[in-house]
Amino acid sequence: MDLLVCDELGYLSFSRTGAELLFQVFADRYERRSLLITSNLAFSDWGQLFQGERMTAASLDRLTHHCEVFEMNGESDRFRQSMKQKKQPRKRT
Repeated sequence: MDLLVCDELGYLSFSRTGAELLFQVFADRYERRSLLITSNLAFSDWGQLFQGERMTAASLDRLTHHCEVFEMNGESDRFRQSMKQKKQPRKRT
């Protein structure tokens, strides 16, 4: 596929084997196909994700080469929508 989307990377932790397999996916796609990643983790926190500095550095090296990083530090859209719904009066049936 032309684009692989990894949404909320870091939301769940990986075993060492899982981290190695994910690294392999990233490495296989490097400079071949597009990859879109969303995460709430700063790059400085990715060491816990890949369970080690070497694999983290190698992953970030491939991911950040030829990329666009969009840092978005705003309120969660889901949270904002749920708060908006709670403020609206309920319709009586």
